[in-house]
Amino acid sequence: MNVHLMTINPIAFEIGPLSVAWYGLIIVVGMILAIYLSIKEAKKRGISEDFVVDTAFWVVPLGILGARLYYVLFELDYYLANPLKIFAIWEGGLAIYGGIIAGVLTIYWRAKKDNIPMLLFIDILAPYTLLGQSIGRWGNFINQEAHGGEVSRQFLVNLMLPEFIIEGMHINGAYYHPTFLYESLWSLLGVALLLVLRNQKQLLLRGETTASYLIWYGFGRLLIEGLRTDSLYLGSFRISQGVSAVIILIGIGIILYQRRYAYPKPEYYTDGMQYELEFERKKEAYKLATQRK
Repeated sequence: MNVHLMTINPIAFEIGPLSVAWYGLIIVVGMILAIYLSIKEAKKRGISEDFVVDTAFWVVPLGILGARLYYVLFELDYYLANPLKIFAIWEGGLAIYGGIIAGVLTIYWRAKKDNIPMLLFIDILAPYTLLGQSIGRWGNFINQEAHGGEVSRQFLVNLMLPEFIIEGMHINGAYYHPTFLYESLWSLLGVALLLVLRNQKQLLLRGETTASYLIWYGFGRLLIEGLRTDSLYLGSFRISQGVSAVIILIGIGIILYQRRYAYPKPEYYTDGMQYELEFERKKEAYKLATQRK
C-alpha cells in the first residue's frame, strides 16, 4: 500500500531573518488562553484583572526558565558539551514539572505581597493551566518528540486517528505511540472535570481544585510517561514518574488537611474580595479559639 508520508515543517513563518517555530507559537497560544480565562474567573471572585496580568508577567518568563532549567539539569552532560543549545528552546526541551514548581513559587510570592488568598487564586488558575498544558502538547507533535515506543501503522489506524496525526507519528522510517496526544486528551478531560467540580457549591473546599489538578494530572502522567522513549532519567529511574507520584500524594494531603482543619466548611466560591478577607480573619479566630480549648 502506498502511504503518503507527511513532512512537518517546524517553522510556522519567517519575518526576514527571524524564524517563528510552531512549538513556541503553540505554547504562547496556550498561555494567552489560560491567562484570559483566568482573568475572567478571577474578576468574578473579587480579584482584580491588574493582579492577574501583573502575576502573569512574572509567572510566564520564570515558568519557562524553570521548565528549561529542570530539563537541562537532567540532561547536563549533553548541554555541557553543547552549551549554546541551552538557549535553543524552540527545538523543544521544556519540562512541565519545572515550570509548575517555578510558577507556584512565583504565585506564592505575588499572593503574599498583595494579600490575595493563595489557595483561592491557584484554584482559579488550576483548570486553565491544565488547558494550556493540553494545547502545549501539540508543540511536541510538530517537533516529533515526546512520543512513545514503536508501533505499526495499523495500530494507529485502529485508534481511529486522523491521517495527519498518523503520518505525523511516522519518524525516521517507523510509527510511534502518540503519547503527546494521550496526555493532551487526558488534560483536556481534566479541564472539564475540574470546572464541573469547582462550580458545584459546597462540594470542594478551598485548595481542593488545585489538589484535584495534582491528582488528575499526576496519575495520567505517571501512566503515560511509562510509554515514552525520551524520558528524563536519574540512573534507571524515570524522574517524571517519581515526581508524578509525589504530586499525587501532595494532592491527597491537601484534601485530607482541608477536610480536617478548614474552618467550618465554607462555600468554595463567593463573590467579592471582602468576603475572602473576612473568611481569613474568621479562620484565624477559629484556630485561636481551638488552641485555647
